[in-house]
Amino acid sequence: MRIIEVIFIALGLAMDALAVSIVKGMVTREQRVANAFKIAISFGSFQALMPSLGWLTGHTLKAFISGFDHWIAFGLLSLIGGKMIYESFKIKPVENDPDTLSLLTLLLLSIATSIDAFIVGVSFAFLRVSILTSILLIGIVTFLLSFFGVLFGNKVGHFLGKRIEIIGGLILIGIGIRILVQHLA
Repeated sequence: MRIIEVIFIALGLAMDALAVSIVKGMVTREQRVANAFKIAISFGSFQALMPSLGWLTGHTLKAFISGFDHWIAFGLLSLIGGKMIYESFKIKPVENDPDTLSLLTLLLLSIATSIDAFIVGVSFAFLRVSILTSILLIGIVTFLLSFFGVLFGNKVGHFLGKRIEIIGGLILIGIGIRILVQHLA
């Protein structure tokens, strides 16, 4: 897998975190930069950790499913992408939550936005990809998008909301299709 494809996967995976960051930016009125940094560190760290765990899980299963691993990678990426697109249409109104950045809230949001990264990590086990480069790129891209997402959300996030997840979903589906076509060709 080429580095540009890993960057696109990182962008696709970061869309959940970006959408949540924008929403958090919409309700964060004080200490914007400090809160943006907290959110970005948490989201970026979890987005880097989860593909690592998925990759380890995938390598454990690789011997059993190597004959159809390309279908699994295609299916997982398409499923995640479709889920992201579906969820983008379920926007809930933003409430002003005074406890918007408690440790528990941040932990739960970090896990929720990185579950799909775990599944992508599983698919990485079946592809020729440098896992270290991949997790670093995923973590850095998520950190940057989350950080600027909070700041952006504070200014104009109400115009975009979670619709940005559509882009991430389409990117993941496109990469899944490319993997399948490349393997079948």
